[in-house]
Amino acid sequence: MEFRIMGPLEVRDGDDDRTPTAPKHRDLLAMFVLNARRPLTVGRLRALLWPREGGDRSDSLVRGYVGQLRQLIGKDVITTVSGTYTLAIGEEQLDVDRFRSLVERGSYQEALALWRGPALEDLDPDGERWVETRRLREELEELRLLALERRVQLDLDAGRHRELLSELRRLAEQHPLWQRFRGQYMLALYRSGRRAEALDAYAALREALDDGHAIEPDSDLQLLYHRMLHDDVSLHVSAGPPVLLPHDVAGFTGRADLLELVVGGQVVVHGQAGAGKSALAVHAAWRERERFPDGILYADLRETTAPAAVLEDFLRWLGCPAQAVPASLEARERLFRTYAANRRLLVLLDNASSESQVRPLLTSCPTVVTSRSSLGGLSGATRVSVGVLGEADALDLLVRTSGRPADEALGRLARFCGGLPIALRIAGSRLAARPGWTADYLVGLLEDEHERLDGLRSGDQAVRSVLAIGYDGLPEPAKATLRGLGALSAPDFADWVAELFGGQAEALVDAGLLETHVVDVAGQVRYRLHDLTRLFAREQGSQAAPAALVQLMEVVLARVRFSRFSLVSGDPATLVATRDIRESVKWLEAERAFLVGLVSDLHQAGLDDGCHRLAHLLGPYLERHRFLDDWRHVTAAALESARRAGDAMGEALILRDLGDLHLAEREWDPAHERLRLALGMFLREGRTRDVNQTRRRLGRVHLERDRLPEAERALLGCLKAAENDRDAAEALRVLGVVLHRAGRLDEAADRLQAAAAHLAALGDRYRQADTLLDLSSVRLAQHAVPDARTAAETARGIAVRLGDQLLDAYALLALARVNQAEGAAERARELAGSALAVFEALEDDLGRSQALPMVG
Repeated sequence: MEFRIMGPLEVRDGDDDRTPTAPKHRDLLAMFVLNARRPLTVGRLRALLWPREGGDRSDSLVRGYVGQLRQLIGKDVITTVSGTYTLAIGEEQLDVDRFRSLVERGSYQEALALWRGPALEDLDPDGERWVETRRLREELEELRLLALERRVQLDLDAGRHRELLSELRRLAEQHPLWQRFRGQYMLALYRSGRRAEALDAYAALREALDDGHAIEPDSDLQLLYHRMLHDDVSLHVSAGPPVLLPHDVAGFTGRADLLELVVGGQVVVHGQAGAGKSALAVHAAWRERERFPDGILYADLRETTAPAAVLEDFLRWLGCPAQAVPASLEARERLFRTYAANRRLLVLLDNASSESQVRPLLTSCPTVVTSRSSLGGLSGATRVSVGVLGEADALDLLVRTSGRPADEALGRLARFCGGLPIALRIAGSRLAARPGWTADYLVGLLEDEHERLDGLRSGDQAVRSVLAIGYDGLPEPAKATLRGLGALSAPDFADWVAELFGGQAEALVDAGLLETHVVDVAGQVRYRLHDLTRLFAREQGSQAAPAALVQLMEVVLARVRFSRFSLVSGDPATLVATRDIRESVKWLEAERAFLVGLVSDLHQAGLDDGCHRLAHLLGPYLERHRFLDDWRHVTAAALESARRAGDAMGEALILRDLGDLHLAEREWDPAHERLRLALGMFLREGRTRDVNQTRRRLGRVHLERDRLPEAERALLGCLKAAENDRDAAEALRVLGVVLHRAGRLDEAADRLQAAAAHLAALGDRYRQADTLLDLSSVRLAQHAVPDARTAAETARGIAVRLGDQLLDAYALLALARVNQAEGAAERARELAGSALAVFEALEDDLGRSQALPMVG
């Protein structure tokens, strides 16, 4: 059903006319339509229907009219809720709503076709009966004139100036002070060869304004008059508004989350070299073309670096005669802002290098700036960061640019390009230009890192040249920083690493050669270097890599040694605060991927001593937090480095670390083999303490193989040979577990209590908590449930203070067992469920297997 109120009131249901004929029914419907979708009380309706009588009518009379109206237009159209009535119609059912929407969308001809006259002209001809009528008429008339003005402009742009003359003459007479109509009339006259009449039309307006209002015509009209006076030839060309954009990018893909953010206000689109910033901005501008009927201005600031030159170009495109372009930059800025003030323009400034390039070109119009830098000095701008494409989007871009179907080979090619759009487009273009090539063949060309940048070239496009643009403009200290960072293979690194190599990280970010990644859990800013940028950096300074790694190695060894101190400290005189432990672990957590990558870098560079030393130092952290894949990776490289260097003690330590890794993986035979090898080497070198520590680990292997007598003998020997409280505590703890397994519960409890006391005195919070959890298990076996709870709760308190999720999950599991023993089955399931969630999140199979039966 359609309701029309622009002109006489009318209700249409398809071809049926349902317009009420009774005066009160028509008045009532008018009230509902003027307040569509708003609830009206009976009192409000009464006051509107009889405004001059103070609403002196009964409620039943109003309800009767409403009922009769429902019979005419449909019972469901007027709804009743809580004593109020509402005309429940959608926006598409009311001509006023459709009119507003069409004008907003720029569908001016369609909007004007709905106009049948002033709103409710048959019911309120003078606009004095209802306040709502007068307000609506004023709004709709403004919108009608706006739509008329813009429709006329579209016709002028299309070259229909002669056909418009009579309409524009009438509009200028009907609305003598509506200056846009006067300007359009002048332009139509001018283009029709009637220049003198166009100038007379301006003079008539100026005389009318001066006589009645003592004001001048607006700046746009003055400028049009000035151009006509000088016979500006550009006025004769009806080419429409300037759209200076480059061609839309072929095969644009992805970035759906960013496209909505690009156009609107002042926006800086920034990111690393080759990330597709310009492609995103240009595509977004074409996508929003209809929003800017007055044109889109574009300038590549890499080609035209002087703002004054860009301003001259923009002014000419907007119709300013050449002789009217001011000489000074400041005057050009002011004139450009004047031109842009009343236009629906978009400005796209591509490849900006600094804020000083951009500021003179900013107006009230939406402006998009692309830059490798985020241009932090442009206050108030919205920033859109553009990174590499995800795996699916990268493959899709390759498919679009190469014309090849998606398959495994194309997927490998996308991975070689690292999701960098410029690399993907070049690779796709090479395949498209060489139909005989397969994706596998191109992958083969790119496999060698030393040849990869050479392979990513197509015609005048090359990844190397894109990166060189940023590099060549850098000062030498920043170039040196990039060359140092190129020696690293880690996916990201913290600010302290960049400082070590020269401290020019932000300069590299501004040049698009480095990307600010995140602020990590340790509060450090982390940066990311794309793989192709890393290869480029290595090309610039292949001799710098070993020196950079040596410089980094000594600093890293010292920092890791300090951070792991809280995990392995054995000095009875030193109590490490919980906060220090937590902060040390946070630093190791933040740097884990970087440190694991550095072990490989040291190994590849032949820095074998640093390689196996760093791998050994990382062991306790990787073991505690069960980063077993990383641990396996670093120990493999370290073992090879230690052997290559002929360092027997380094090899023995890594072999023992491998034994610990196999123990963590519950692989008892490989653990036994590695530990026996390490033990033999320590015995040959007379390293008594290392011998004792290795035998303690072998005792653990005997325990897990259920060889309890051998385990007990080994551990008693370790206890006897212990050189300090730490060694004694570790032997006591494993011995306690052996005795528990053997059913000697009192002895087990004594040993574990003694171990916990030693570890507490040493400040070794982690192993103290581990020992308390073992003790809680023994106490439960002794049916000493309160003591079991005390031990488990103490362990959990330590885990919470340390911020260790995995340790906390095992403590929750111990408390679940305590609650089960106390008969609190529901609470036990709840605690076990919380522990299980952590085990699953951290992929801890042992904990998962223990928690699942309790959850049920």
